[in-house]
Amino acid sequence: MIHLQHVTKYYGKRLAVDDISFQIGQGEIAGFLGPNAAGKTTTMRMITGALMPTRGEIRVAGYSMMTHALKARRLIGYLPEVIPLYTDMTTRAYLEFFGRLRGLDKKRTQRRIAEVVTRCHLEDYIDVLLGKLSRGFRQRVGLAQAILHDPKVLILDEPTVGIDPIQVAQTRQLIKELGQTHTILLSTHLLPEVSMICERVIIIHQGKLVAQDRIENLSSLLKETLRLRLSVQGPEEMVAACLRQIPGVREVTYDSPCHIVECHPGREPRPLITEAIVQNGWTLLAMDAVQMSLEDIFLKLITEETGI
Repeated sequence: MIHLQHVTKYYGKRLAVDDISFQIGQGEIAGFLGPNAAGKTTTMRMITGALMPTRGEIRVAGYSMMTHALKARRLIGYLPEVIPLYTDMTTRAYLEFFGRLRGLDKKRTQRRIAEVVTRCHLEDYIDVLLGKLSRGFRQRVGLAQAILHDPKVLILDEPTVGIDPIQVAQTRQLIKELGQTHTILLSTHLLPEVSMICERVIIIHQGKLVAQDRIENLSSLLKETLRLRLSVQGPEEMVAACLRQIPGVREVTYDSPCHIVECHPGREPRPLITEAIVQNGWTLLAMDAVQMSLEDIFLKLITEETGI
């Protein structure tokens, strides 16, 4: 449904997006990750047709943004990070206005308003001025607008930012439900949110594509880096210093009450670790391999890309 091929975007002489390519299939929810100024918002605005790429091709549901932009845009719902709301309108009037902009007839507009208001839990706020709504309910109105015309593709930029935990849970559940019938590209800084909602992750940094894969496969991109959690009965600092001297050990940190040992890719230092601990007269209580979290993987990929 979403297809980017060798997409590049310059703002004057500044390179914002650098030759990125990826695809998102029908009914797939993909997380779009990257630090600030990585090029995420620029990429999403190009996918929605708000910006044109300097080079490359973008297709949505088979329609090229270069040659059939209007047809492609009709199939897209977009929730920007900063939602443009007309604060002197009620929720109902705002959604009616967007129904007309989307070319829906009056009967279908009213039917869809009833549906999206229910899905976004806005029943009690349908006739309230937008200017009087909290940040969380404004966010819900923005999401209702994005799905009003029942688009095939949803582009969601930070959909849960600034809302309370109950609303976050409801929004996440709604996105999951929408993902059963829609193609969704979700940008967020909340990595646990990606793990809970998304099937696949696309990571961008400094305008370049760093990684894209299913979440469970991302760790393989780090060349099978082994991470160990050790519980050792011995002086904390001396144990850490000893572990750092073992061949194959890359980094040692202390996360009370355990030492976390990160190994160089392809190295297996566990026998040497056991031997060193015994020789120093300490007791090894436990040693377990630790699966890297999405946050760990994200930070590793970003820092390796920049050489930090």
